[in-house]
Amino acid sequence: MKPESMDAIFQALGHSGRRRVLDIVREKPGCSVNDVCAYFDISRIAVMKHLRVLEAAQLIVSRKEGRVRRLFFNAVPIQMVYDRWTTEYSAFWASRLTDIKYRIESKGEQDG
Repeated sequence: MKPESMDAIFQALGHSGRRRVLDIVREKPGCSVNDVCAYFDISRIAVMKHLRVLEAAQLIVSRKEGRVRRLFFNAVPIQMVYDRWTTEYSAFWASRLTDIKYRIESKGEQDG
């Protein structure tokens, strides 16, 4: 994953309104822009700006059906972010944290 792509993902997820849009689209696959707008007290233009940011980060994919734009959640960018930090380090840190846990527990048993 390119650093610019990751920047776009974090920028998109860094705004509570965009996270809310993403939640709506995830819960209602194929919803329209109007469907999303119904959840907000902001203008349609403001919602469209949030959608553009989410689409630029590839978190939302849209498909035009006549005059209606259908929106779909794309989990791949989030999975790529997750994989970047967890696959290499999760086993290492999980074993370290387990060691610390057991040391603390055995120390408590010796003191008690």
